[in-house]
Amino acid sequence: MWTRRRTARSHSVAVLFGCPVSASELELSLLESIQVIGAGRVGSAISARLRERGVALLDAGAELVLLCVPDSAIAEVAAAVDPGPWMAHVSGATPLAALDPHVRRFGVHPLQTFTLSRGPEQLDGAYAAVTAETDESRSLGFELARLLGLEPFELADDARPVYHAGAAIASNYLVTLHRAASSLFAAAGAPPEGLVPLMRRTIENGFELTGPIARGDWSTVDAHIRAIRAAAPDLEPMYRALAEATTP
Repeated sequence: MWTRRRTARSHSVAVLFGCPVSASELELSLLESIQVIGAGRVGSAISARLRERGVALLDAGAELVLLCVPDSAIAEVAAAVDPGPWMAHVSGATPLAALDPHVRRFGVHPLQTFTLSRGPEQLDGAYAAVTAETDESRSLGFELARLLGLEPFELADDARPVYHAGAAIASNYLVTLHRAASSLFAAAGAPPEGLVPLMRRTIENGFELTGPIARGDWSTVDAHIRAIRAAAPDLEPMYRALAEATTP
């Protein structure tokens, strides 16, 4: 269902949404122009989505400057922009102080992993952490998140490190687990690609714990440790740590 939405501004634009929007969303004023700085994995997806929504992407003079740059570059890039427009970043870990000297500011972190081989559909269905210091900036952050197709929630600035740690465990360390499991499959002569359906089904099943630890089968766990010690000893500490963390 495509829904047309107009703003109350005299030079308003019409924007088409690829999914239904709620009445509360229709009440929000719409950002008409945004300058996106950064064209990496996140920046390219966000720019593509904004173009879909009919938002003008400007190189200067936009209502909002959105920084989609590496965390280490945020402060330098923000400082190079003259104060005036709204300023925001998409980092999950960087505090709002990195946007100094700008005071009209907020953060919107898409809780998603991105790749350059895909487009704005990567944003669909993901959540977004919005960090703000005023009611106005919070409302604007929520509006931007919804404009991008994200489900926003509020996150305190000082909670960003522990929040980002949780996100890293869920996403980054999943890569580590797959790499470790693949090396053991290779050592056993089994196809590593067979792990992907298993990992997907674990998510689809609501992360219900199965296997030897769930059954209390510690003799099998000990057999795993002996086999890992022989085939890939560098993985033994990780297996032991995960087994301890998994124990109910």
